[in-house]
Amino acid sequence: MFFCSISGEPPQDPVISSKSGQVYERRLILKYINDNGTDPLTGEKLEESDLLTIKANPKTAPPRPPAATSTPALLHMLQNEWDALVLEMFALKQQYNSTRQELSYALYAQDAASRVIARLIRERDAAREALANVQATMGIAPASSAAEDVEMVEENGTQEGALPKEIVDQIDETQQNLSATRKKRKAPAGYTGTAEVKTFVATHTIPSLHSASPAGMTSLAVSRLNTSQFLTGGNDKIVQLYDRSTDKVLASLKGHTKKVNHVAFREYEGEPTLILSAGADKIAKIWAHDSASSEYIPKATIRTHKGELTGLVVHPTNSIFALSSLDKTYSLHELSNFTQVYRSAPGEDAFSSLAIHPDGALLALGTPSSKIQICDVRSGNIAASITPPDASPFTVNSLSFSENGYHLLAPDSPSSVAIWDLRKMKTTHTIPLGEGFKVNKVLYDYSAQYLGVAGSEGIRVFAHRSWDELVRFEEAGDVSDMVFGELGKEIWATSGREVRIWGLPA
Repeated sequence: MFFCSISGEPPQDPVISSKSGQVYERRLILKYINDNGTDPLTGEKLEESDLLTIKANPKTAPPRPPAATSTPALLHMLQNEWDALVLEMFALKQQYNSTRQELSYALYAQDAASRVIARLIRERDAAREALANVQATMGIAPASSAAEDVEMVEENGTQEGALPKEIVDQIDETQQNLSATRKKRKAPAGYTGTAEVKTFVATHTIPSLHSASPAGMTSLAVSRLNTSQFLTGGNDKIVQLYDRSTDKVLASLKGHTKKVNHVAFREYEGEPTLILSAGADKIAKIWAHDSASSEYIPKATIRTHKGELTGLVVHPTNSIFALSSLDKTYSLHELSNFTQVYRSAPGEDAFSSLAIHPDGALLALGTPSSKIQICDVRSGNIAASITPPDASPFTVNSLSFSENGYHLLAPDSPSSVAIWDLRKMKTTHTIPLGEGFKVNKVLYDYSAQYLGVAGSEGIRVFAHRSWDELVRFEEAGDVSDMVFGELGKEIWATSGREVRIWGLPA
């Protein structure tokens, strides 16, 4: 009787290797050859053609092993199989526990590495900011990297002096075109009137925006082309782009090292949408929409100023934007190549707020001494300086021109606002808000039919000529910024980590 050299059992279909002379079960040796290509005993190269079939006579069934011929023997064999199975399960459990311990260690190591990397990134950013401050103080321009956005710093040749002629021509042309149409323009069809504003109710709240620590939003801007999208700047140093229609954050733009004070869109036909921000870290950043990836990529970082940025506005030409700073200067920058085209000479007071006239020819700059400067954008000259009569010094933290260009809305104390007639350079009316109200933002609507005031006790809206209070929303609490929506049909506001919206009842 033959025995298979692999299984040790009598083969059902015996074959013999012509190279080693060993007997195998055909099924087993063919499988081994397919996997390894060698003889299992000698290791020599072996192919199926090297196997010879053994023809044995008589053809009888293989005898049963002696150990399986009685009931006690069968029970003993089954007991051995069970013991082997239990031992194998125990070994598998040990291996499983060891693998879990290795995985836990790997996860803890990865978490520790992530914390170290985050700490190093914070230290790197702090070192970069300190280096930038030293370089700005010494007048040294930091080297830019091709992998990062362009760093724009102060240049001695553009610190003072008049604007380039081509930009002055653009401003003049824009002023003439806007001035000619503005004086004859009426409110667009379907624009919300004062009677409808009185019926406004809360319609939508978007909670949990930005980080919980430090919590709070400082600024708000609503897209003119896609009115469901809006920008917010926060105390967490991040600029967020949010889509109200899908309730999704479209972009979280980082780069500031301190809170973001102002955000703005630049939306111009034929040009990519730009997102602009100005922060307490003395820098302004610009991101551009990439149509290929549908993402916003960093384009420039403006480091012109040596003090906190307090104002950011896009000029009506859509080709330049203005910044104001606590370093007692303001500056103008091109949006095509992000270069500085003008910076004012340092004044007597720091600038705490900024607004631009609808025609684009004038800038209004608030100061911490309650004075407001009106400057000619083209020449940089101070066209007028106005101060509320009999006012104790306070910070003018917000300004807004009426759309017809005749009036300027500004605080005349921490808890009241005044409407200035720019034709006579005097106040036409003062609206007291109460001792507990602290003004954070003032704003005219597009039709100049009404104006809004946001502050520590919510929002109040007043009619422009009668000065009647139309509506107030105290449930918002401390409101840092507000915006009138398309056709005046909504009022948007930032309060804590929420964006609240009021509008016509459904």
